[in-house]
Parts: sequence; structure tokens; C-alpha cells
Amino acid sequence: MSNEEALDMELSSGIAAFEGKHFAIAAQCLSPLAEQGIPDAQYRMAIMAQNGLGMTVNELLAYKYMKAAAEAGLALAQHGLGFMYLEGECAERNGERAVEWFKRAAEQGLVGSQTTLAMMYEQGQGVEQDADEAKRWYRLAGFE
Repeated sequence: MSNEEALDMELSSGIAAFEGKHFAIAAQCLSPLAEQGIPDAQYRMAIMAQNGLGMTVNELLAYKYMKAAAEAGLALAQHGLGFMYLEGECAERNGERAVEWFKRAAEQGLVGSQTTLAMMYEQGQGVEQDADEAKRWYRLAGFE
């Protein structure tokens, strides 16, 4: 078995444990992979650290991994980072940065981010209120 196959197996095991809500096992499998820079592992480690699943709540670790996975282009992590900025969880509340990350995920087709952006434009939250831009994002999300 090559090193790459072993990493893939470990990642698959970690993701399966995460999906099965066996968070302590997931953290054990995914932590070394997250440290190696694997976005799927970083994203799940961020979720567990943020919510204290299988580990103690660690906002710094959650932010570090969410940001790393988002910067690597993982749409779910971009959405997650957007929410961290929107809600001021694990990061300083910053509407403009939230919009920036939601846009990155929305442009990859993530409906949740498209909908969130639409609402932000509709309400003028983190951005200048813009009904046309809100409609555009709602349309892309499949509404209307």
C-alpha cells in the first residue's frame, strides 16, 4: 500500500467516524491529516473544535483549520468561515469578510452560501443593501 493510499484510508476512516458521530475516533484519525494540510480533515477538525465534539472547545484551533481549508478552496469551509465572521464565533465579527467568504463558496455553487448572501444583500448586513443583488443570489440558489 502506498503512502497516498494509506492517507486516503485514514481520511475515509476519519470521515466515516465523523459522519457516524464517533467524534473522539474522528479527531484521532483526522488530527494528523489536518496538520498535514488536508482540507477535508481540517474542515471536520474545525467543526469538532468549534463545537466541542470529541474534544474540548478550542476556538483558536477551529478558526485556524476552517481558514486553512477555506483558503485551500473547500466550499463548505468557506461557508463555515463566512459564518464565523458573520456571527463573531471563533473570529471577530466582520460582515465584509463574511460576505467575501460566502461569495467564494456561492461561486462554487453552494446553495446555502447563495441564500445567505441573498439575505445579507436584502437586509444590508455586511454590505450595502441591494435588492437587485439579493434577487440575483436568490435566483442562483434556485428560488423564484
